[in-house]
Amino acid sequence: MSPTRPATAPPTVRLLPMGDAALLLETDDIEAVLAIDAVLAPLVAAGEGVWAEVDDVVPAARTLLVVARPTTDLADLSRVVAEAAARATPGAAGPQHGILRIPVRYDGPDLEEVARRTGLTPGEVVAAHTGTPWRVGFGGFAPGFAYLVGGDPRLEVARHDEPRTRVPAGAVGLAGAFSGIYPRESPGGWQLIGTTDVVLWDVDRRPPALLVPGTTVRFTEVTR
Repeated sequence: MSPTRPATAPPTVRLLPMGDAALLLETDDIEAVLAIDAVLAPLVAAGEGVWAEVDDVVPAARTLLVVARPTTDLADLSRVVAEAAARATPGAAGPQHGILRIPVRYDGPDLEEVARRTGLTPGEVVAAHTGTPWRVGFGGFAPGFAYLVGGDPRLEVARHDEPRTRVPAGAVGLAGAFSGIYPRESPGGWQLIGTTDVVLWDVDRRPPALLVPGTTVRFTEVTR
């Protein structure tokens, strides 16, 4: 969180047009993004007034993309979005999607390295990863991949300097202040500490992504 902004103060927001039918909100940090998203999501779901013209709100690390329709009056939308963002309070509880428990075998090839970098033992890394609830901040990288935030700050580690060419589906990793799960086999540079069999992306599921913004995730250790 920005050191110059009080925890309860509205986040600073810069509104930028993105083409003819979208707005980009640039803000302070992921906490501000989550706070603004918590205000915008119910308005979009209710679909009253100009909000009926909004098709999607896409959060990222420090931005939100408000996707509207080609017929939308962006000046009108900018006004109501700015008014809504001014009501956001970082740290306030947003829409609740329940608690999702994800079983993990802590057998990752980087568990020992993460322990070395953090000054913890491997067992303490596991305890830190399972002991604090994570929140789904935003999606990206691949369908079903979610950036999880709010975990134990002792687990903050850098990505690999050289990404692996092949990371298996279900690999659980750490990178910076984030944790994440690879939904499919792909290249990747995160520090891999475990594996899960949970299916993160299923086109026959509604929604297809298991991890949606606002979900609380608790990791649990399993041996099989």
